[in-house]
Order: sequence, then C-alpha cells, then structure tokens
Amino acid sequence: MRDEVFKSKLTQIADFEFNEAVASVFDDMVERSIPNYEEIHKIIADMCRRAYKGGKIYDLGCSTGTTLRIIGEVFRKMEKEVPQMEGIDLSAPMLERARNKIKSHGLQEKITFTQASLEEVNLEQCGMLIMNYTLQFVPLENRPELLKKIYNSLKPGGLFIMAEKIVCHEESVNDLITDLYYDFKRRNGYSEMEISQKREALENVMRPITPTQQVDMLKSAGFDKCEMVFRWYNFCCYLGVK
Repeated sequence: MRDEVFKSKLTQIADFEFNEAVASVFDDMVERSIPNYEEIHKIIADMCRRAYKGGKIYDLGCSTGTTLRIIGEVFRKMEKEVPQMEGIDLSAPMLERARNKIKSHGLQEKITFTQASLEEVNLEQCGMLIMNYTLQFVPLENRPELLKKIYNSLKPGGLFIMAEKIVCHEESVNDLITDLYYDFKRRNGYSEMEISQKREALENVMRPITPTQQVDMLKSAGFDKCEMVFRWYNFCCYLGVK
C-alpha cells in the first residue's frame, strides 16, 4: 500500500506512532523516506558474507521483517544454513506483518519474533546485531545502557550494524542538508503538506544526534572498533566490532 498517512490535512497532529496505519504502508514509507535504504541492506548482506563468524542474529526494531528476510536469502544464495534469527519490536501491527512476510518466504523455522521494549528485553549471546533507524527513537538517557547491553551480548568478533538519522555539527550545514533531504522526499512524490505534517509528528519522538556524539557513545559502550561506514547527507550507518 502507498504511504498516504499524512496526505490529508490534520486538525491536530499527534506524536508519530508505529500503529496499524503506519504498519500497513511501512514498506512503501521507508523506501520513499529513507535514502539508500536498499544500500544499507547491501552493506548488511556484505557483512554476512565477509565478516559474520556465526551465532544468532538479532534485529532490534525489526519493523516488518524485511532485513531478516534479506539475510535469510543471502545465506540461501551462498548455499549455507540460515542461522537462527530473532526480530524484536514493540509494535504488534509491525510484527504481524513481519511474521506473514517471513512465512511467505519459508523462513519461519529460522526466524522468530518477540514483542518487547528494547530497554527491557534480554539478549542471548549472538554473532550479529542490527539496529536500523531505531536508536533515534529511544530516549537519550536510555541509549548508553542499551548500547552497553548490545555490546555485552555479542561474542568476540561479533558485529553491530546500526543505521541512523543524524544532525550535522554546524547548524547552517544542517539546515542545508535538511532541505536537500526534503528535496529527496519531494522527488519521491511527497507533498509539502505531507513533509510538514510528518516532521511535526516526529519532533517529540525522534532525537537524532551528531556523528561525534554517536561514536563516543559506541566507544563508551565498549566498541573500541567502530566506524561510520556509509553516509548520505543526514543518514548514516555505523559498524562496531567486539
């Protein structure tokens, strides 16, 4: 379904939620709202082929299960056994679609889903952990503890791949980059009203930080080996290795 959540004029704009209305159009929403969404999945696929050393794989904030589906297909193409994977998300509508998607691809024996808060869920020892465009919705004061839990859950040599929206260090540059990002949304068919209303809905729930702040937070959690490995304007991807 096409994303038209903010297409009509709203008399009151509530904080953004991953509810049924959003879940029903989420795959279209991310394709049209997140630059290089497919490229991030290619990076994850590359890491599965070249750097993954075995063990369980987690996707925190798994939404509709697309990332886990892609990983499953990567291992099938390599003619290797698909590892055990688990997607965790707080949104029931998202998880319903994730389960249906995974089942339709015959991966339900390898991929399970848990409805839980990321701050409260217990993580088993694992070989890879993915968190795409999720940490930005976690309250700032809760992020250090969550990242430390992620680090502790990884086996030595384990991988943490995290994609996030960011803000630039220089305010004037950030303003320019933000305008260029809105140009991207316009090219993908979003109207000025849709862009404006979604921006307002996200203001109180999404808190991106600068790359320097993010790397410092990763290092404080234990990731001495961490780098930004991809960036497009105000979206980027980090890799941490335990």
